[in-house]
Amino acid sequence: MDSILVTGNGPLNGQIPIAGAKNACLTLMPATLLSEEPLTLTNAPRLSDIKTMTLLLQSLGAEVSSLQDGQVLAMSSHDLTSHTADYDIVRKMRASNLVLGPMLARLGQAVVSLPGGCAIGARPMDLHIEALEALGAQIELKDGYLHAKAPGGLKGAVHEMRFASVGATENIVMAATLAKGTTVLKNAAREPEIVDLVECLRKMGAQIAGEGTSTIEIQGVDRLHGATHQVVTDRIELGTYMLAPAICGGEVELLGGRLDLVGAFVEKLDAAAIDVTETDKGLKVRRRNGRVSAVNVTTEPFPGFPTDLQAQMMALLCTAEGISVLEEKIFENRFMHAPELTRMGAQIDVHGGTATVTGVQRLKGAPVMATDLRASVSLILAGLAAEGETVVNRVYHLDRGYEHVVRKLEGVGARIERIKE
Repeated sequence: MDSILVTGNGPLNGQIPIAGAKNACLTLMPATLLSEEPLTLTNAPRLSDIKTMTLLLQSLGAEVSSLQDGQVLAMSSHDLTSHTADYDIVRKMRASNLVLGPMLARLGQAVVSLPGGCAIGARPMDLHIEALEALGAQIELKDGYLHAKAPGGLKGAVHEMRFASVGATENIVMAATLAKGTTVLKNAAREPEIVDLVECLRKMGAQIAGEGTSTIEIQGVDRLHGATHQVVTDRIELGTYMLAPAICGGEVELLGGRLDLVGAFVEKLDAAAIDVTETDKGLKVRRRNGRVSAVNVTTEPFPGFPTDLQAQMMALLCTAEGISVLEEKIFENRFMHAPELTRMGAQIDVHGGTATVTGVQRLKGAPVMATDLRASVSLILAGLAAEGETVVNRVYHLDRGYEHVVRKLEGVGARIERIKE
C-alpha cells in the first residue's frame, strides 16, 4: 500500500492549478441518465472516484469516454440496459446513490445498493427516500438494496427536508426535472455544487429556479436534451492548498480560485492572520508576520465553514498562538485525524463533536495513518511544516479527492514524494 513521505523545509512559493470539483462532477455525471442525448463535461478532475462513477454508469448501459487526458468526459445514455446499481460498485463511494433519482425519473424504476465511502458517519439515505416518496415513488429496502418504482411516473409536490442535505437536494432536483407538474423543495442545500448542477440541467432543457437559496422550484418537462458543461472549480481543493502557505509561510497563487466559493473559510483565515487577495488568475495567499492566531471554527452547511476543510484547518491551528475550538456539526466521527496529529506533537483534546487545540511552536515528523480523504491531506499539510520526516500511510483515500497532489506541492517547493509498495 502506497505512502507519502513529507519533509518539512520552510516556505512555499509559486502557483498551484485548482482542478474541477470532485463533488460537482460526481453529481453531474448521473445527469446523463436523464436524457438519451449526449452530455459532455469539461474541466473534469482525474480521480479514482470519477473512475468509480464511470464504472457504475457503464454497468447501467451508459457510454462514458475519457478524453483529453481525462479532463473531458463524453457520456451517452441512449440505450440503458439495466436499472440496478450493484453493491460491488456502489460500496466504494457515497455519491453512487445519485443514480437513484435520475433512473427513477426516466425509467420509472431503480434498484440501488446502499452506498459506502469514507467512515465519517452514518449519512443515512432517509432524506433521499422521503423526498422521492413525496414525488410519488414507492421505495422499500430489501437485502441491502433500495427498490424504487414509480409506475405512473413522478409527480411534482411541495417537500421540506428535515436537514439541508446536499445529496438529497441533488437527487430530488434531478428526479423532479422529468416529473409531471411543479416541485418546490424547501430547506434545500445551497452549495456551489448544486448551483453547478442546476446550470447544467438548465442547459439540458430543465426549468429550475432558486438554486443557491433554500427554496428551489422545478417545473417538470417531458424530456431533456444533450449539453456541454464545464465543471465548477473545486472549492475544497482550493481551500486545502490555500492552507499550504498559511502553514509553511511563503506566497502561493491558486489558479482558478474564486472568493465566492470559500467566503466563510477566508473569513477564518483573515482572523488567523492570513492574507487572501484576488488576482487576475485566481487567489493569492500569504501568512502575515509571526505565528498564526488561534480561531474558533464551527462547521455548517454552505455558506458556512465547510466540514470538508475542518481537518485541514485543524492542522493549521496545531501551531497557532493560543487555543482554538473546532466544533463539528455535520458529521460524527470526523476527528479521527486528531490522534494522528497528536503523534506529531499537537495538543488536541476531543470531547464528542468538539476538539480543543492548544497551539505548539512546532510539530515533529512521525509515521501517521490516514483514516479518510480529508484527514489524509491534513496530515500532509502538517508534515510540510513539521520538523523532520512524516510518513503518511494508507493514502489510497487521497486519490479519491486530490489529483497529482505530490506534483502540485512539489511545484511550489515542498519536499514530498510518493513511495510505491
